[in-house]
Amino acid sequence: MNKITETLLRIVSEFDGDFKGAFNIREDGMCAGRQSTEHVRIESKTDKPGLEIHIKPGTKGETISIPACVTRGNVDDLVYNDFYVGEGADVTIVAGCGVHTDSDDEARHNGIHRFVLEKGAHVLYTEKHIGTGSGTGARRIDPVTEVELAEDASLEMDTVQIKGVDSTIRKTTGTLAARAKLVVRERIMTDGYEKAETDFEVTLAGEDSGADLISRSVARGNSHQMFRSVIKGETRCTGHSECDAILADNGTVSAAPALEASHVDAQLIHEAAIGKIAGEQILKLRTLGLTEAEAEEKIISGFLK
Repeated sequence: MNKITETLLRIVSEFDGDFKGAFNIREDGMCAGRQSTEHVRIESKTDKPGLEIHIKPGTKGETISIPACVTRGNVDDLVYNDFYVGEGADVTIVAGCGVHTDSDDEARHNGIHRFVLEKGAHVLYTEKHIGTGSGTGARRIDPVTEVELAEDASLEMDTVQIKGVDSTIRKTTGTLAARAKLVVRERIMTDGYEKAETDFEVTLAGEDSGADLISRSVARGNSHQMFRSVIKGETRCTGHSECDAILADNGTVSAAPALEASHVDAQLIHEAAIGKIAGEQILKLRTLGLTEAEAEEKIISGFLK
């Protein structure tokens, strides 16, 4: 690993000089380190760039780390990672991504992740994105996530875009069987002329399946964000989507949540709220000795937690 990779890893993953358990480190489109364990096997694909990660049935408490870093401009990294999670497994997957450029060349990472969870499996999936570097080249991260949940399986996704990503298009699709659950927590900060686009589409195909999609975002500077979500209820099920956004400076946000119910017992809800920070919140913190700028940062930090 080079020094930029190490710095990015400390920001976007749980790297403290070493990874515990199974891991694969991707640097500028190449493998910079890999380790499998007794219960988790990581292998390279033979037909395209990327990995197959096989998690044995009944595996408990293991963490699998698959960070990806682009450390210079003129790199367009594309990777396909498939996760096969065995029946009854309960694991954590950490998949941060950082892009860095000090030149006028674009640095881009596009990760296409497919999750196939067998009956009763549970995965906590965390992902942080960041762009760094002094160059004028665009920093782009365009993740695609495809989810297939068998009966009683559950996937919790906690995704964060920290800062510095000039353009991102984030697409997530999922199909849920009976009693399967999908929970997504998304937090995004944009500034300058950055653009962020989020697109969710979840199909609740099995009885008593459920999805909960929550996006919180802050648009500062002249940045723009677009949030779209579609929850399709095809049977007795529950679905909820929520988009809360704060505008600052000249930032703009568009939200288009949608619901499609084709069964009388489908219970679907969507919420969307966009606005500036309330003046009384700023005033209250200023009475405690904070400046207006400090009060705004405090409110934003709490909002994105």
